[in-house]
Amino acid sequence: MYLTSEVKKGFAKTHGKSDKDTGSAEVQIALFTHRINHLTGHLQRLKKDVATQRSLLNLVAKRKHLLDYMKRTNLEKYRTLLKTLDIRK
Repeated sequence: MYLTSEVKKGFAKTHGKSDKDTGSAEVQIALFTHRINHLTGHLQRLKKDVATQRSLLNLVAKRKHLLDYMKRTNLEKYRTLLKTLDIRK
């Protein structure tokens, strides 16, 4: 599996407050970005996988809502998160 507990702990350590902080908005956005990149690569190989395409669109929408929340609450963290994750906005 591409998203193991070690990968989650790594994201939590770099973007969160501790290695067990997987619920904060920054860590959730990082995890969603990782999953989006993985599913994008999958869809480039299998173009007719409609179920994966739908789940990718749902993930992008969830990440967008969390990014809007981050923009409203903490603009500085929002800007650094966009730079570190290389998200266009």
